[in-house]
Amino acid sequence: MSRTSYDRYLTVFSPEGRLYQVEYAFKAISGSGHTAISVRGKDTSVVITQRKVPDKLLDASTVTHLFSITPSIGCVMTGLIGALSPQVTRARSEAAEFRYKFGYEITPDALARRMANINQVYTQRAGMRPLGISMILIGLDPELGPQCFKLDPAGYFVGFHATAAGQKQQEAMNHLEKKWKKLDNGKGGEDATKAGKGLSRAEVIEMAIEVMSIVHATDYKPGEIEIGIVSGSEEEDEKVRGKWRVMGEAEIEKYLLAYAEKD
Repeated sequence: MSRTSYDRYLTVFSPEGRLYQVEYAFKAISGSGHTAISVRGKDTSVVITQRKVPDKLLDASTVTHLFSITPSIGCVMTGLIGALSPQVTRARSEAAEFRYKFGYEITPDALARRMANINQVYTQRAGMRPLGISMILIGLDPELGPQCFKLDPAGYFVGFHATAAGQKQQEAMNHLEKKWKKLDNGKGGEDATKAGKGLSRAEVIEMAIEVMSIVHATDYKPGEIEIGIVSGSEEEDEKVRGKWRVMGEAEIEKYLLAYAEKD
């Protein structure tokens, strides 16, 4: 059997032990034209992605890749636009069911594990196909503080201090690693957790903006990016402290100006 024979079936391994349909799902994410970046600090997790409006007649306010799942958990979705909605709806459904059963909000790690398990089933059964999307989930855990998890179509999930997904993912990850190594007086590479604990709310946001701008070699305007944040910091307005929210353009402009001045 040639490669073309093996990549017709989701459930059949090639002689090299590869599932080609799952690999193609990863290519759909990197070929989506969007980059998502997430950074986690002492008391804040943030996600940033581009806002691309493909047609001038579209209402730009209806185009988004950021979604709220529970009051304190949100996500950025990267990949095939048509697959975003079912995944977000399922995540909301799982979170609502958890609250109904146990009487308290689901934690980010429990939701990430559940969604990863569902993704894994899509790689195993005939009559289904993997969803060509990557989900970066951020939230505030009552015990562990800010959290950041990335899920992929293969059903793998893991927690991150900082991560990226989509187009130019590797370049963004390399930049984040370089930035992290410089933290804590150059000791960030030795103890990533300790280095992350030193990042304030403003530093987390500025790092995400900086990496996005460097990777795409673009000075973004407020309407060209969208930022989602969950923060327990005292800098955050008391009404939204600890809650997921999407930043308005005026607030984004403030941080873009701070980054431009730093340059």
